Amino acid sequence: MSIENKTIWFPAKRYGWGWGPPSTWQGWLVLAAYVVLLTVGSVYFLKREMVLAFIILTLSLTGGLMLVCWIKGEKPEWRWGPKS
Repeated sequence: MSIENKTIWFPAKRYGWGWGPPSTWQGWLVLAAYVVLLTVGSVYFLKREMVLAFIILTLSLTGGLMLVCWIKGEKPEWRWGPKS
């Protein structure tokens, strides 16, 4: 599959480095799953005072989200708005 046919789920931010809000339903689904899993994990682990498990869960979920953004998003680079 060539780069021209690649569907971008997470477009690059206009200013700064990284990705902005999702541009497809698949991206929104990934972001919603991240939020739901993080919320459920926080309720479960923090109620039981399992802080280390919550930290590990948070780092794992965030790493997974970043990996999906890296694979299905535009190339992250510093951007300073529209080019004139």
